[in-house]
Amino acid sequence: MCGHHVDPGPDLISLARRPIGRARRRLHRRAFLGEVGGVTALALLGPAGLASCGSDEDAQTAESTTSTTAGAEPSLSTSSTAGSTPETGVEEPAGSWGRVDLGFVSAYVLARGNRAAVVDTGVEGSAEAIGRTLGDLGLTFDDVDAVALTHYHPDHVGSIGAVLAAAPGAIAYAGEQDIERITGVELMPVGDGSEVFGMRVIHTPGHTLGHIALLDELTGVLVAGDAMNGVDGGVAGANPDFTPDMSTADASVRKLAALAFDTVYFGHGEPIVGGASQAVGELAAQL
Repeated sequence: MCGHHVDPGPDLISLARRPIGRARRRLHRRAFLGEVGGVTALALLGPAGLASCGSDEDAQTAESTTSTTAGAEPSLSTSSTAGSTPETGVEEPAGSWGRVDLGFVSAYVLARGNRAAVVDTGVEGSAEAIGRTLGDLGLTFDDVDAVALTHYHPDHVGSIGAVLAAAPGAIAYAGEQDIERITGVELMPVGDGSEVFGMRVIHTPGHTLGHIALLDELTGVLVAGDAMNGVDGGVAGANPDFTPDMSTADASVRKLAALAFDTVYFGHGEPIVGGASQAVGELAAQL
């Protein structure tokens, strides 16, 4: 039995087996995923984390879609950028990102100095993988100040209880319209324009009513959650199989296209590193 209850909604674990609207709203663009700087972060989860809250079929799906650590290539290097603080004029790192690659879904860690934020927590059993990514960035759960959930679906909030137990100093945030669907943990509601760990909250409904994306202007990174998806080295809109309001979801993509960012991280699919806002703008023009 799970340690906390999350409204399961649709069978999102099966997302690993289903294409994301390949005939509809797909934009091809090569994502340049190389060494950007900083340390390399890669955290992988085996199928055991899925079995306790899913069916045997779900566990088999996870086993077939999750990479193994042996000989695995890093899926994404953490990026590190620098900026000067107005108070001192001293150049300091603006932040470094690490991707927690869980096979068919990803979580992310943002490190600023000796503090960190976690964005999404993956399926149940993902806390250890998130901890490894924190370690790759030279940090531990004791250094985590914030945990932000893009939406309530179980492949994004499945480990929220375990992560908060491991990071007792962290405050957890979620879109105010989604909070009632995430039970068993204390959450702070956020809305459009709120700030979490220096990231701007962008309300992006459609996939869920309270879905949020997070824009880190200091590093030029947008974490899109499931408002968009990475497909074939490019970007697609929300997955219509799991999105009850596609019209609103498309409007959210157009909203994100109006922002400035260089990199976009998705809940599902490979990130676009370099020229990401242009790729999203081209997608939005097709919706």
